[in-house]
Amino acid sequence: MPAVVLVGAQWGDEGKGKATDLLGSRVDYVVKFNGGNNAGHTVVIGDEKYALHLLPSGILSPGVVPVIGNGVVVDIDVLFEELDALNSRGVDTSRLLVSSQAHVIAGYHRTLDKVTERFLGKRRIGTTGRGIGPAYADKINRVGLRVADLFDPKILAEKVEGSLDQKNHLLVKVYNRRAVDVAETVDELLAHAERLKPMVANTPLVLDQALDAGKTVLFEAGQATMLDVDHGTYPFVTSSSATAGGAVTGSGIGPTRIDSVIGVIKAYTTRVGEGPFPTELFDEWGEYLLKSGGEYGVTTGRARRCGWYDSVIARYAARINGLTDMVVTKLDVLTGMEKVPVCVAYDVDGTRYDEMPDDQTAFHHAKPIYEELPGWWEDISGARTIEDLPKNAQAYLARLEELSGCRISAVGVGPRRDEIIPVHDLIHGRA
Repeated sequence: MPAVVLVGAQWGDEGKGKATDLLGSRVDYVVKFNGGNNAGHTVVIGDEKYALHLLPSGILSPGVVPVIGNGVVVDIDVLFEELDALNSRGVDTSRLLVSSQAHVIAGYHRTLDKVTERFLGKRRIGTTGRGIGPAYADKINRVGLRVADLFDPKILAEKVEGSLDQKNHLLVKVYNRRAVDVAETVDELLAHAERLKPMVANTPLVLDQALDAGKTVLFEAGQATMLDVDHGTYPFVTSSSATAGGAVTGSGIGPTRIDSVIGVIKAYTTRVGEGPFPTELFDEWGEYLLKSGGEYGVTTGRARRCGWYDSVIARYAARINGLTDMVVTKLDVLTGMEKVPVCVAYDVDGTRYDEMPDDQTAFHHAKPIYEELPGWWEDISGARTIEDLPKNAQAYLARLEELSGCRISAVGVGPRRDEIIPVHDLIHGRA
């Protein structure tokens, strides 16, 4: 022990990879427990930049065992592409474990994802088109494919045929597309079996034994709180549980195993895809945050929507996840502003909301109520303690901590792995 859960506290892209990397030398296992290759982490080590999509970011830390948990949907082509890319750069990927119960993304999942989004038109969700949603839908509908199925050709063929029985009618009769061939799909999947098999393990058992042995296990969420299928801005969400509760179901460990929950949050807010975003900026400041923060998706390259810090969302994330600590990233992007607005509440048709509206319509119409804090002009990238920061930057962080209801335990002041200020120990037992 301990078991530490790391989640995004906004709409994703908060810098979870940087937080994971900060803990890397003290962690024995890093577990990805939800999502697929529809999101990514960027980790900068020296002059090297690594963009990870499906793999846990702990794969870059020597000695750490990276684990893809049962709650993940795995595109095996993407998995091997990422592994090959890292191997070519001298990264040791031999320790990777993949849950035998993780679900597999087949070619027809990607096809359905893309044609469905086009069919929805203005009602589209804004998916990445990588088959994530259809693969999770098959999982819930009990017609999904698991990693373990790839090692039994007969079972695999039966499952592919059962899954495509209805889908081919949909593709041909509704979307005017060619039917997917069962045998061709089975052959494509079986082609991966030999290389994949040595990586496959009973990961819930492995993790339980690791915790019993006193190892430190970090559970790393994909996406973020506001994209969680239950607790996010539904229906503009991902298809999995991206909150701390998902670490339990997505990895197979018991809830009493978890010691602390870290929420990663930007010093401002971004979002990719469709859906409401109360603090979104459509002026020169939105453009400034986009360009200064390099706000382009790791996986898609899409420009992110940008806005000011939203403490209503931060409080919500702290409550839903039971956050014990927050890591604030990209504070350096706000350098050079005379005033920095912070959303402290919402106005919905004349009614003030200090907490997240329970009604999606109300959230859609929410207008931010801002408090302006004094900015700073000094370069903060060299700061390594809170005291190194300008007084106004310190005051900004203190106000975020007060508004968010969770202590700030680390602050990112630049893109490099060493450009971070530790404030409190992120690995600790229950309070």
